[in-house]
Amino acid sequence: MNWEQLLSLKRFGDTHKRLRKEQNETRLGFEVDYDRIIFSSAFRSLQDKTQVIPLSKTDFVHTRLTHSLEVSVVGRSLGRLAGQKILEKHPHLSTIHGYQMNDFGAIVAAAALAHDIGNPPFGHSGEKAIGEYFSHGNGKRFKEHLKPSEYQDLAKFEGNANGFRILTENRPGINGGLRLSYATLGAFTKYPKASLPHKPTANIGDKKFGYFQTEKETFQDVAEELGLKKIINHDNVSFARHPLAFLVEAADDICYTIIDFEDGINLGLIDEEYALEYLIKLVKNSINTSKYNSLTSTADRLSYLRALAINTLITEAIETFLANEEAILAGEFHKSLFDNSSFEAQIKDIIKISVEKIYQSEEVISKEIAGYKMLSLLLDTYTQSFLPEDSSMESGYHQLIKSSVPKLQISEQQSIYTSLLQICSYTASLTDGFTVASFEKYKGLRV
Repeated sequence: MNWEQLLSLKRFGDTHKRLRKEQNETRLGFEVDYDRIIFSSAFRSLQDKTQVIPLSKTDFVHTRLTHSLEVSVVGRSLGRLAGQKILEKHPHLSTIHGYQMNDFGAIVAAAALAHDIGNPPFGHSGEKAIGEYFSHGNGKRFKEHLKPSEYQDLAKFEGNANGFRILTENRPGINGGLRLSYATLGAFTKYPKASLPHKPTANIGDKKFGYFQTEKETFQDVAEELGLKKIINHDNVSFARHPLAFLVEAADDICYTIIDFEDGINLGLIDEEYALEYLIKLVKNSINTSKYNSLTSTADRLSYLRALAINTLITEAIETFLANEEAILAGEFHKSLFDNSSFEAQIKDIIKISVEKIYQSEEVISKEIAGYKMLSLLLDTYTQSFLPEDSSMESGYHQLIKSSVPKLQISEQQSIYTSLLQICSYTASLTDGFTVASFEKYKGLRV
């Protein structure tokens, strides 16, 4: 893989190559990507989607939207730092093609901003709830009508693949979705493979999948333009990651490790003194002890340690990325940037506490249980209304449901797979609050 191709400004529908040196410096193409994402309705919906605590009523707990903004900020720093060194190593990118340090930052920032855009309500439990509706619930009735790859898309419903769908999906009057640059789409796709085979290797890019069967050709077009290395394993084709996807992943890892932990402290789920001690261990090489001791409030001490911790992890991620640049470009780097980290012990300790005290807390578990029930009922309601087993037996109730969901336009000419994926994608687009309201309405509890 080579950087000139990987930094492609091409967008869906382009017939001519977009050259970096011909870009208007007042509003670069990669910056346009960021703007299009932040003004999209799918991004706005993240303000009422779970990051840590479902349906939290406190004002300091992160939502998917605030988390995404913070990941984007960290991603921009990672991209710029990497870009500076890459341009020093490959000066022709700047002197001949016109690329600048900030281009790398803009690509990573945009991809990081969108990294959770396809996630369902109620966090990762929402993904599991949708998938398990088809693997263990009433959705199993559709299995015999689907190809193995189509059924796998549904039974292992993946927010990353749904995000790629949102960013690129053709809709009436809107071809190519948000029409982002292919460089940003490549950096967004942490798992450049289809749902089958499921976790075929230890390569981190195979951990999940990045596109549904409906977007297979779209992703292959993006991969070809970017020159992503093709990996052929018998009849299966996947791709090496876009190098900047490693930085998007690192930005997310940094934020959820540190900031979810901070949320746990603010919620009182993690003891303050105990938690601060663990953060101090992470930043012991950079902490200014006298400054830290002069801070009188827990909030100020926590803010200081958080900033140091993020900076510490940014520095290490960049060092690892640059040290392995050649292997990454060759598609031979198969780990996250924090695997074998010098701070591995400290990171594991923080994540272990977060799992025990936050993710497995009674408040989180009870709300995730409710989320499972709600999403299962919504999927049952939509599939029975739009895909009845016997159309002649369609009830007045199901007709009312169809008319109450104008965004679900499903035609009789569509395949069952396409219709089911459309229903799943719509359900995933709902906010936590709207899901609760819809559940209550369909149960007759709300007028």
